Amino acid sequence: MSQLHRAQKGSRHLLMGNEAIVRGALEAGVNVAAGYPGTPSSEIIETLAELATELNLYVEWSVNEKVALEVAAAASFAGLNALAVMKQPGLNVAADFLMQLSATGTRGPMVLIAADDPGALSSVNEGESRPYAKLMEIPLLEPGDFQEAMDMTRWAFELSGAIGNVVLLRTVTRLSHASGNVVFHELPERESVAQFQYAAGGGPLLSLPVKARHEQQQEKLRQAVALFEDSPFNTYSGPDNPEALIITSSICTLYSREAVEILGLTERVGILKLGTTWPLPNKLVERHLARADKILIVEEVRPFLEDEIKALAAESAARIGIKSFYGKRQGLMSSVGEMNPDKVVQALSHVLGLPLPNTESPYEKRVTEIAIEGAPNREGTFCAGCPHRASFWSINTALSMDNRGGFVCGDIGCYSLAATPAGFTTIKTLHSMGSGTGIASGFGKLGQFGMDQPAIAVCGDSTFFHSVLPPLINAIHNQSNLILVVLDNDGTAMTGFQPHPGSPVNAMGGGVVKVDIPAICRALGAEVVLGDPFDVEGTRRTFLKMLERTGVQVLVLRQPCALSPEKKGKKAYDMAVDEQACLGASCGCNRLCTRVFSCPGLVWDEKANHSRIDEVMCTGCGVCASICPVGAIGMKEFA
Repeated sequence: MSQLHRAQKGSRHLLMGNEAIVRGALEAGVNVAAGYPGTPSSEIIETLAELATELNLYVEWSVNEKVALEVAAAASFAGLNALAVMKQPGLNVAADFLMQLSATGTRGPMVLIAADDPGALSSVNEGESRPYAKLMEIPLLEPGDFQEAMDMTRWAFELSGAIGNVVLLRTVTRLSHASGNVVFHELPERESVAQFQYAAGGGPLLSLPVKARHEQQQEKLRQAVALFEDSPFNTYSGPDNPEALIITSSICTLYSREAVEILGLTERVGILKLGTTWPLPNKLVERHLARADKILIVEEVRPFLEDEIKALAAESAARIGIKSFYGKRQGLMSSVGEMNPDKVVQALSHVLGLPLPNTESPYEKRVTEIAIEGAPNREGTFCAGCPHRASFWSINTALSMDNRGGFVCGDIGCYSLAATPAGFTTIKTLHSMGSGTGIASGFGKLGQFGMDQPAIAVCGDSTFFHSVLPPLINAIHNQSNLILVVLDNDGTAMTGFQPHPGSPVNAMGGGVVKVDIPAICRALGAEVVLGDPFDVEGTRRTFLKMLERTGVQVLVLRQPCALSPEKKGKKAYDMAVDEQACLGASCGCNRLCTRVFSCPGLVWDEKANHSRIDEVMCTGCGVCASICPVGAIGMKEFA
């Protein structure tokens, strides 16, 4: 269990950014936290869940991000300190309610944490949350280091309480998952009582009348800006009259400081670090703009800060003069991918007309040489024993045998790899969570235009509850021709096996009602079949029969993830290759098991000219024995 709640004021600790955020929330007296799993945000809810019983918190993994925001809002409406947590794509899901919530305002302090992923290190896009602050007209805070991750989280609750509205705090992957030293403050006493006052002293929480609510909302922003002007999270370092001024925020603060150190420009370049990035503290920024004529803006990913500062500079030109701005709009820095110190070094050297330093280390030089020489290409793949590989093998084979050009509309999860050779390029469309089912339901209505290709959708069990139910209901109601394959691996596997409504426990480990996916689908009116993806032949036969029928059908393929706690380190079968039977490229299959099926537990032995089992990697699922055309792979059940 986390010890974040035991350490005393003034003690110093090495914390991951997400842990620092948790400590900040605890120091603010958080009562309720809700979220949906998504890297890089997941550890925040997980850590709070560990502390829930001892600290009398309520913590949940909600069915999706919109519901998480609504659960947190209910706590705020009842006067409690509330926290909602999600990664940036989830903010898209929550946006509908957030638009209304920002209009009605909050009662108890409420903070929304959005974890962005510049570079899409663990996401299908690198969209960012900052524009939502402007769209929703709520304050935006961005911690620049680990101490600020804690301190700013605590202050975000104070700010929310002061203005009566939700506050958006943006973190990024390199802050969430890196670690740094943090000095703790005092934890509050916990004696909170929830009460929703909707009569005298409270009033109803309605977004109507719109004009009056909107005026109140903008007044809250003005209150926030007044506080931003003197915020300790906006800092300046450098000479009084620098040759160039860097304006930056978030983790780019560390990159900027490092770049200035590398170039030896601490006496020539100033750094204005903004922690309150929307609305801008105009007076503060204007004072610092007056310091220098050359302004370099360093941020991830899009030029959000750059655009706001340029607009302010245009309005203030009579007072501060004309400035030269450098950033993403000029192409000096890319508007895609992560920032790093080297990129800032290059940009700053350009701004000041300096020669680029030779920062390439011998290690980096050798890595470049190896890449040029031809390093082996290691594509992403499913884990050894992953049920998804078996599922897509059967689906892909059945579609080929059906021979009508059927295709699969994909979804977000580990199984997104099925768009690559790892899943036999079975997935043909891939967008947002739940969109595979919505798209497939649309394809399933195109028969009147001559389309006879079967449309299949795939989703995971967590995604089914998150956002597949509405398009499934839509398909059933509109009598679409659709096969939905639910890849049920018993948890939110991609982000660490967090529970979902189909699990018998909640985030805090307590027993809850397990919602049955097949029962839901049957109740909606769909034809439902259950299967085991490791039964390759049975799954293929079942799928071929489903391809012959019309209407909405659901195939639930159940097999726990190979890395799940219940299966990790356990083998169902002892696998072995018959070296005499395996002829490799000479048997006609042309090394089907290692070249096409490509399970990491199977290895091609070039010297011996046959396949072999990697005893360390193999999970003993037995699927490879099913796909070998000559029966060269045997399986023996463990006693």
